[in-house]
Amino acid sequence: MVRVSRFFQRFVFVVSVAIFASLGLGFAFGEFGWFGVHAGSDQDGAYKQMGIYADVLKKIQTDYVTEPNIGDVTNGALHGLLEALDADSSYLTPTEYKIYSERPSSGNAQVGITVSKRFGYAVVVNVLPGSPAEAEHIKDADVIESIDGQSTRELSLAVIRLMLEGKPGSKLTLGLFRQGATKSDTDKVSLTRAVVPQPAFAAQNYEGGSILYLKPGILTAQRVDEIAAKIKAAPHTKILLDLRDATGEDEQQGLRLANFFLKQGTMATLSGQQFPQQSFNADAAKCLTDAPVEVIVNRGTYGAPELAAAALMDLKRADLVGERTFGEGSVQKTIGLQNGAALVLTVAKYQTASGKKIQDVAVLPNVLVGKQTAEDEDEDEATPAQPQAPAKNAADKDEFLDKALQQFKSK
Repeated sequence: MVRVSRFFQRFVFVVSVAIFASLGLGFAFGEFGWFGVHAGSDQDGAYKQMGIYADVLKKIQTDYVTEPNIGDVTNGALHGLLEALDADSSYLTPTEYKIYSERPSSGNAQVGITVSKRFGYAVVVNVLPGSPAEAEHIKDADVIESIDGQSTRELSLAVIRLMLEGKPGSKLTLGLFRQGATKSDTDKVSLTRAVVPQPAFAAQNYEGGSILYLKPGILTAQRVDEIAAKIKAAPHTKILLDLRDATGEDEQQGLRLANFFLKQGTMATLSGQQFPQQSFNADAAKCLTDAPVEVIVNRGTYGAPELAAAALMDLKRADLVGERTFGEGSVQKTIGLQNGAALVLTVAKYQTASGKKIQDVAVLPNVLVGKQTAEDEDEDEATPAQPQAPAKNAADKDEFLDKALQQFKSK
């Protein structure tokens, strides 16, 4: 029989005491318990799960082929615990949290990728124009299997984003599974980090000036101000809002944009287990135009632009043309722990006017264009719009734009 070390016995005891204390107090780490436990059967279930966890640790200590580093084992378990909740929740070790909390808020060099996680791996949401990633032909939905040889399956989203940033001129290597590739081999792509400017704001006229086309690229407070100025300069002109590959971390800017076209209605709600529910209603005084509106989205539409698009479609203000968006609409809270580690925990999710959580199902347009997934087509059976055939020559034809312009003919 293998003897269990005193270190391991002390380790399990300390972990158990800490967790049982958190359960007894109701909430640990501020407002939240490890398992969101309150009382009764849920609490009993949590105690039982901790007993299983302690038993697994004991078996690892006594039966694994070599004596394991229990600290590494526990860090791995905590990483998995948080990632089992959603892609945005993360456990950061003391070292990771120190880097995370001390990083500059702006001015970092990057490779020009908006990244999230799906099915365990990092995935490209969209690529910034003029970036190192665009120069290497990295595309939306490419899977990042590794960063400098480290599997992204073993990294939290927060750490992945940190690894993509660095000093200007520094290099990194990505292992990529390219979207649509016929071979299963990973492409090794070397990138040099650079300070990438924000996407340019594109504006032009169509149909003899009767339609104003606006492509913001990113939704920041400044960019939304620029959109407002364009609309105010032509308050009676039809607006074609192109939100393809648009990103915005501040969801409030998406709601602000939607309000430019809305006089009434609940644009979205925000709620969580311990997060007071908030409703975001359109303010008639902030509406800038009554003219017809069309909105274009794709799978690279991420965050604040998704909220804007969903509000305009659900409140019957605009058709949404394109393909299902990425699906990012949540709020995270960083909770420091006593040992210097931290949790990045999702505490609330946005719901659209129709009651759907963007984080869970993204936003599906009512006018589908391009190649759709089986999931999109199944959900679309209850709506009148049908998927459109792909363009014959994608290099010369923008089928999303053409379809959106056609929608104006009935308005």
